[in-house]
Parts: sequence; structure tokens; C-alpha cells
Amino acid sequence: MIKIYHLSTAFDIAKKISFQKGKRYTRFIVNLSIAATAISVAAIILTLSVVNGFQESISDKVYQFWGHIRIATVDGSPIDTAIQFDNDLTQQIESITPLKNQSGVIAYQQDIEGVVVKGVPISSNIPFIIQGRAIQANKDSNQYEVILSAQLANKLKVPLDSSIRLYFLNTDKVEQRKMKVVGLYNSGIEEYDRQFIIVDLNTLQKINRNNPGFDAFTVRLKKGVSIDALNDQFQNKIPKSWVATPIKDYFPQIFDWINVQTVNKNVTIVILLIIAIVNLLTCLFILMLERVNMIGTLTAMGASHSFIRQIFLYQASFICWIGIGIGLIIGIGLSYAQLYFEFIQLDEAAYFMSTLPIQMNWLEISWVIMGTAGISYISFLLPTIWIKKIAPAQAIKFD
Repeated sequence: MIKIYHLSTAFDIAKKISFQKGKRYTRFIVNLSIAATAISVAAIILTLSVVNGFQESISDKVYQFWGHIRIATVDGSPIDTAIQFDNDLTQQIESITPLKNQSGVIAYQQDIEGVVVKGVPISSNIPFIIQGRAIQANKDSNQYEVILSAQLANKLKVPLDSSIRLYFLNTDKVEQRKMKVVGLYNSGIEEYDRQFIIVDLNTLQKINRNNPGFDAFTVRLKKGVSIDALNDQFQNKIPKSWVATPIKDYFPQIFDWINVQTVNKNVTIVILLIIAIVNLLTCLFILMLERVNMIGTLTAMGASHSFIRQIFLYQASFICWIGIGIGLIIGIGLSYAQLYFEFIQLDEAAYFMSTLPIQMNWLEISWVIMGTAGISYISFLLPTIWIKKIAPAQAIKFD
């Protein structure tokens, strides 16, 4: 009897039977398995890129508008003092901005609309401006400037550089201010755009002469800093009558929706992996069934079951890695195409953005490759158990 032990021999046999022309239906099954694996891997990569893009884009919009952490008094009383932290905390902070909100009514010609006036310092960065400019300091103390949302401006038909009137209720007295519209912003989040307008913080403080302080500090953190960890550190440093709160706690409906996408992502990935593995297992069973004669011949020549199993594991590996490679090219290619050309458009009112966002995480993509390959290899061991049940005499006669 001939003994065969070398793995290189098993590899050579697997390569020969994998790439030679076989029966037409067998080639179809092999190609179908490669295609199914490729589609599954590509779909997983696209799912990760799109969900990561949604989560990153929406979170970033909220954080740009409100910061990452808000520091306010426990009882809601106004703040009239500055805030300082030690160097360790300061190095993790991008900016600290005082904030004041007040309800008001905006009037233009015959139209009026209830709004929330957001007062911020003119030195602060105002995000999402799509037309005009930010608020600037004016020498004339009676000249006020305002930034409206594009949605509100369209609703009231307010053109840029026009003047509107803003009414406030201040200690049972209605205050009126004429303001020039110097800019329009569009955050894409309807909840913000339909109600918030932006003015200089000093404007609100002048109007509220009896209450000149501000409501809170908004803290923007540098990228990569843990919000929850730094929030706890803030809480230990600020006065006991103050409280530090992550912005996600102020808008739970938005962040709950973001977290739901993670669940959807995981379910989708599991389903796609199951589809890929079932197709690969089916293909391997068919390949083994087609090679029953070869299995019987090798067994009769003295080949061990582990050697024959190695042949089919190599063959399945060829199919698996070809599918993974094609899937990577398709998934990454489509992700980059959407990232640069933005050919898929969305309803901004429903999704908070006008184009499908993409955020590729190379570590996650690496896990997709290793996870798909690892689970596939483990699954391949199941059908190869059948090899032990093949009797050489019957296998050689099998047709």
C-alpha cells in the first residue's frame, strides 16, 4: 500500500481538482457558492459602512449643535461665573461655551412663528451655516444680527440680509428687537431647524437686564475622548450645586434610534454569514459526492482519512477565499464610490441627512475577513466526517 502523508500533496490534488473542467452542474454550484460568499461579504462591509456612517454623522450633528457635555446648575438658576479646569482636563477639551436659551416670537411682514432663541458668544463656532456669515460684533449697540434656519426662512419667506422683528417676554413686559438676518443654517435635524434661531449672547443678556447670566456651559471634547469618563471627572471638579450631563441624556430619542441601528447591523451580519456558510457547506457536499470514486481510490491506496479531509478543506478554502476577495473588492469599491460621488440620495427630513453616509472602519473589515474565514473553516469540518463512512470497495464502483 502507498502511504501519503505530505500536506503539499493534498494541496496539489486540491488545486488540480478545483480548477480543472468538471461537470457542468458542478461548475455551476462552485460559481454559485463563490458568488454567494462574495455577495455576503460585500453586503456585510456595506452594512458596517452605512450604519457606522449614520451613527457617526447624526451623533456629530448633535454634538456640533450642543457640544458633548452640558454643565448647568441643579435648580436651573442662571450662571454668572466662569469655569476653569486643571491642565489634565483642559487638554481633552476643544472648547467651553456659555449658552442661553429664551423663548420668543419672530415676525416678518404678516407672518409670525414661535421660536427658541439660542444665544452664544460671537467668538464661538456656529456650525451648519450654508448662506451668509456668522454673527459679528457691531459698533452700533442698537444693531442686532440673527441667524435663521433655512427651513424657517423658507417657511416665512425671509430673504438673506432682510430685517425681522423678534419679541421676548421679559418680567411681564414684551420686548421687541429689530434684527438683520446675516446667515442661514441647515443642520438637517428638523427638531432643531424648525425652532432654533441664533443670536449673540450679549443680545439676550441685554434684553434680560434683571437676569443677565446664562443657562449653561456647553463643552466640546477632542476626538477620541470618552464622554462618560470625562463627564464623571467634571462632576467631581464643579461646585456641588452644579451638574454635568452628557448631551445624549438631553436627546434620548435620537441616541436611542442610533443604538437601535447597532442591533439591526448585528442581526443583518449574522443572517448574511449564515447564508454564506450554508452555501459553502452545500458546495462542499456536492464536491465530495462527485469525488466518491477518488475518495475510494485514495483510501484503497492507503491514504488516511485526515489526508483526504485535507484535500477537500483546501478545495473549500479556494472557494471561500476567492469569494471573500471578490466581496472585499465589491464592498470597499461601492463604499468608496458612495463616499466620493454621493450617488445615493436620502430624504433629509426622515434621515437627518441628504446623502447616504459612509464610515469605513478597517479594524471591523479585518474582523469580517477573519471571522468569515474562521467560521467557514470550522463549518467545513462537518461534511468531511462523512469521508470515514465511505467503504473503498463500494466507492470505487460508485457512479
